[in-house]
Amino acid sequence: MKPWTISSGRKPLTEKTEMPIDAEALGAGYLGNRNCRFRVWAPTMDSLSLRLLEGDGRIVPLVKSERGYHEATVKNVGAGALYFYQLATDKARPDPASRFQPEGIHGPSQVVDGSFRWDEKGWMGIPLKDYIIYELHVGTFTPAGTFDAVIPYLEYLIQLGVTAIELMPVAQFPGGRNWGYDGVFPFAVQNSYGGPQGLKRLINACHQRGLAVLLDVVYNHLGPEGNYLADS
Repeated sequence: MKPWTISSGRKPLTEKTEMPIDAEALGAGYLGNRNCRFRVWAPTMDSLSLRLLEGDGRIVPLVKSERGYHEATVKNVGAGALYFYQLATDKARPDPASRFQPEGIHGPSQVVDGSFRWDEKGWMGIPLKDYIIYELHVGTFTPAGTFDAVIPYLEYLIQLGVTAIELMPVAQFPGGRNWGYDGVFPFAVQNSYGGPQGLKRLINACHQRGLAVLLDVVYNHLGPEGNYLADS
């Protein structure tokens, strides 16, 4: 690959594809068939449990490894299941590596099925030299403030000469709309914007029209509101 050239490096996807579960990944990894692997790093804690909010509200003890990871593979947990991590102090906290916070930063985390039907019409990326970037704030770009509400305006952006849209931070943050630089769940897509499925629909629609998508991300700070990392 030449310097300063962007390419997806993948084959075009036209069918429903599932996100592979990395054995070392943190968070809730849905394995299919109502099986889910939960993994959290809390090296200073001797014990940690998973508290499921569906059905009988099971509490499942997690097994701690030498490197400070607590984990368990749990049966009868479907995509969409809500959960907290139960601390020894009886505090219940969201998963710091949550994939979705449907009730906001203080609510339970949700198990996400990473499958999605991509229909990108052979999208393979565009060279960086061809990028004409439009920075877009999902919460203010339309009255609805959602990923889906952006899609009808993509043709307008193309007419402006735009070849790529850069989304301002979409990691879960306090409230329904803000700049996104105080997010506290770097792997969870903002619930008020449409969550992970809404983001995928927008990306899919952009690629269908030949538009690249960039994410503005913030990894150098978290919070302060909703930052529970000190509890672990």
